[in-house]
Amino acid sequence: MSTPLLRHFIDGEFVASTKTFANISPVDGRLLGQVCEADRPLVERAVAAAKAAQSGPWAHYSPSQRADLLLDIANGIQRRFEAFVAAEVADTGRPVQQARTLDVARAVQNFRTFAELLRQSGSELFEMRSADGNDVFSYSVRKPHGVVAIISPWNLPLLLLTWKVAPALACGNSVVIKPSEETPSTATLLAEVMQEAGVPAGAFNLVHGFGPNSAGEFLTTHPDVDAITFTGESRTGATIMKAAAEGVREVSFELGGKNAAVVFADCDFDAAVAGVLRSSFTNSGQVCLCSERVYVERPIYERFVAALKAGAEQLKIGYPDEDGVNMGSLISHKHRDKVLDYFQLALEEGATLVSGGAVPQFGDARDQGAYVQPTLWTDLPDHARCLREEIFGPVCHIAPFDSEEEVLRRVNDSAYGLATALWTRDLKRAHQLSRRFRVGMVWVNTWFLRDLRTPFGGTRLSGLGREGGRHSLDFYSEITTICVNP
Repeated sequence: MSTPLLRHFIDGEFVASTKTFANISPVDGRLLGQVCEADRPLVERAVAAAKAAQSGPWAHYSPSQRADLLLDIANGIQRRFEAFVAAEVADTGRPVQQARTLDVARAVQNFRTFAELLRQSGSELFEMRSADGNDVFSYSVRKPHGVVAIISPWNLPLLLLTWKVAPALACGNSVVIKPSEETPSTATLLAEVMQEAGVPAGAFNLVHGFGPNSAGEFLTTHPDVDAITFTGESRTGATIMKAAAEGVREVSFELGGKNAAVVFADCDFDAAVAGVLRSSFTNSGQVCLCSERVYVERPIYERFVAALKAGAEQLKIGYPDEDGVNMGSLISHKHRDKVLDYFQLALEEGATLVSGGAVPQFGDARDQGAYVQPTLWTDLPDHARCLREEIFGPVCHIAPFDSEEEVLRRVNDSAYGLATALWTRDLKRAHQLSRRFRVGMVWVNTWFLRDLRTPFGGTRLSGLGREGGRHSLDFYSEITTICVNP
């Protein structure tokens, strides 16, 4: 029985290439199919198609027409909803319920949200009187950058890809996307939807491949790419930033995190336990916003550790389509090995293992997958590598604290600055502390709740720039001021 071949999508057509690589299931290690790998000439062909689209029919779409097209794309994903779910689950091993309620649902919402924002967006207009007495008017207009390179990650493949594609197209850009080599399937399905929706040739292009000396490097170093947006690890972001310096291209980076959850003694205890379980173990900890450092006020510390241990040990690990499953596999055996190395390092650094710390045994095909147990540690010193480096797995370390100033200092003592979750009933404290955390996002008594109109991004090693709402439209646009003296 032959396996599927996932092809590139360039200038409105699917294109195969000679070189391929395997797409392996993280659930049971079986071969899902083969994926075409782009060489430099093929990436150049994709960029050329995107550049040509800026002079073709796509260039003449009005904002209203682009908004209508985004809605057509959203409806196309909705029509093929279960196919997207199946592809996302096959590539990632995540629970089917998560793929339905988060990943694919959010992809539809991304296109609908930016269609609405595009219709509502306006320009700035100012008037002033010049020295010679004339009334002068200045207004701004948005223009596309041209060709935007989109590099998306494997942890939330469709969600984060569409988070970038939707506003880029809304602003009239042409895009060349490179999804992670670990998760190529939903990007290919999205190309099919683009074709069905009638997206003009060259406006949306897809190339598969890897990073160094492959599609990622060929794309980000191409001189005809006008802007680059990337979500992924910080080291890769630094490499792309060096490439973007040639030609001084626009960049937007959402990078890694070593996020904290802060739990005060006055919190709603059950809600805080449930919230930290969710923020630590959703998607097997493979979300850049997950909490890997948890600080609990000392009066409730022992009780909180016990409750978190009980909750973690009740999480069901299993096949994506099992009833009640909470956690699937990690993305790959390679990534599981990295996480397991940190499990060993934590013990060497003095951690007390509260729960987990091993590979579950199933006695079936899942033993060939990339599973690990949800894991809790205590007693690590703040300088431990396991508290300084992003692990990106289902793990958190729990530590006590005694004062606001202490926990503020410890939370901010990080090279990262993406998100913090704060659990307290004292809203005065919540407002004051939230301003002082050196992060791009603070959740108070919740986690992963997003209004897509708000800015999103990180500080320091967690990223550069903001996307979401008007901020996405600003990044994906070249803004020109026109000054008129009547």
